[in-house]
Amino acid sequence: MESLINCPTLKLRDGTPHPAIGFGTYKVGFIPASASSATTASTSCSNDDKKEDRTAEDCVTDALAVGYRFLECAEFYGNESQIGAAIIKSGVPREDLFLCSKVWTTTIEGGPEAVRAQLAKTCNDLNTSYVDLYLIHWPVPGKHVEAYKTLLELKKEGKIKNVGVSNYAWEDYLELKEDGVSDEDLPVVNQIEINPFLYRKNTIQKFEADGVVMQSYRSLRDGKAFNHPAIVKIAEENKITPAQVLGRWCVQHGFAYIPKSVKKERMVENAEVFNGDGLLLTDEQMEVLDNLTDADTLKTFEALYRKCVNRDTSKDGTLDGVKMEITLD
Repeated sequence: MESLINCPTLKLRDGTPHPAIGFGTYKVGFIPASASSATTASTSCSNDDKKEDRTAEDCVTDALAVGYRFLECAEFYGNESQIGAAIIKSGVPREDLFLCSKVWTTTIEGGPEAVRAQLAKTCNDLNTSYVDLYLIHWPVPGKHVEAYKTLLELKKEGKIKNVGVSNYAWEDYLELKEDGVSDEDLPVVNQIEINPFLYRKNTIQKFEADGVVMQSYRSLRDGKAFNHPAIVKIAEENKITPAQVLGRWCVQHGFAYIPKSVKKERMVENAEVFNGDGLLLTDEQMEVLDNLTDADTLKTFEALYRKCVNRDTSKDGTLDGVKMEITLD
């Protein structure tokens, strides 16, 4: 797909072009041991994807063949070596790829040397000498600032092109600033869940006003919103699919859109959000979608944040060091 290979880009704070769409690899070919216990039921794979039993290598091979060039990876996902194998098999030149990975909580807790060792492993698994973007996966209390500064050192060494964060509340971002991270070294992206059912407008506006590009995971809500009346109505009005409604909403808001699927036909469908009849959502349709987040969803998000910042660390299951007052909306 030419629209994928030459997809629109978003400009990072240093001017680097960031692809507006990527392929997510969480639970693709491998499900992490703590995945189900530490997240809500709504974060599992979609029903359609559960029916497929394919390796990450198979799925990423298809994604690259379809035209995806931005691959969203992570230590926690447990499948980076298979992704690396798919990259080699594809024959796509390294310079045409945008590789993003994330360092997990246990490694962050382990300190700078553990972070350095993990980046080396990630690069080896992905068969690359550098990553385009490396993120702190969760703001581990008392540890994430040190880990972030280690990533800045690795950037100076040429092993990381840009540094970002994931799952950061505004208050976690401010902690970086308060601990001496300069304006030019602040995160270029924050990867959080963004979809019409968890649209934290205030938080997003704060980050964007400070020059941070927002990456959206669970953009399609794992397929669980495809039958929602508002989504179905807009899809019918525009003669597009529910997935394309959700994807187009992300694109029109200027978020980096990261869908995932183990089915090649869905990979194609998910990517068809830039051109074509019916893809431009009206202001009225956008307003409907912008107002689907309710107070209960925000409380669920708050509980998940409190649970996950210490997930898999020595403080797992406790609120030790967890920020109890964060910007929710």
